[in-house]
Amino acid sequence: MNDANLPARRRLRDALNFALTNRVPRAALTRFAGWFSQIEQPMVRDASIALWRMFGDVDLSEAKKTRFTSLHDCFIRELRDGARPVDADPHTLVSPCDGIVVACGRIDGDTLLQAKGLHYTLEELLGDAALAARFHDGCYATVRITASMYHRFHAPHDCRVSHVTYFPGDTWNVNPPALARVDKLYCRNERAAITTALADGTPVLLVPVAAILVASLRLHCLDLLLHAGYRGPHRLACDATLHKGEEMGWFQHGSTIIVLAPSTMALHPLTVIGRRIRAGEALMQLPGR
Repeated sequence: MNDANLPARRRLRDALNFALTNRVPRAALTRFAGWFSQIEQPMVRDASIALWRMFGDVDLSEAKKTRFTSLHDCFIRELRDGARPVDADPHTLVSPCDGIVVACGRIDGDTLLQAKGLHYTLEELLGDAALAARFHDGCYATVRITASMYHRFHAPHDCRVSHVTYFPGDTWNVNPPALARVDKLYCRNERAAITTALADGTPVLLVPVAAILVASLRLHCLDLLLHAGYRGPHRLACDATLHKGEEMGWFQHGSTIIVLAPSTMALHPLTVIGRRIRAGEALMQLPGR
């Protein structure tokens, strides 16, 4: 293969990927996927899981159970106890999920990087100027969960969840070709802002973002399913105390979580773009290291 052709071939591949996963009726396909994945008929279930494993490089060796009622049941699988050790350092904020770090760094005032050449602001993401101001000049990490990964997410530190704000929206794909083409993608997609505070009051915000085929969210602290058909209220009060590494909820399939921290925190030295990270591994550092 001629190396000179690689950029052009990659551009063509990315353009095709973008067209096939975005220039389609995204909302309808997402509703269909949600319905189809929950079919419990054995032949449908077994064929669906087999195809998913064939094309998705899915590893079920860590799953708590070996038999699933549906493709959806397999998607939201729990892991065996101890499969995700949690960094016990009290000065470490851990990743809430398995995934790939697609963006990270210091927040430039209120501006974050989406992809090369594309940015968005905290206020656009959160819809709340006062809340956004708490994270000006802070740090962030955007962790993308691929379809084959573990889809549950966990508390990044001992914390209290005070409320959740739900934003209905679109379901653009969140893979690299889409991030490079759709301006302010995270601010346009369906998402939730989970407001937490550490024991000393330090705010940490988790923003799960939906994507095509992935548009519903279940949180243990709320007795409801957040999805495209949910009509409100959109600001939901709750009072849940969680220990570091404790499960918070799950995506119905998987997508992206943006972790926002104030200026007193810093990224862990190992947190760089492209890093494959697991839930419980060090993501950021609290003051005092």
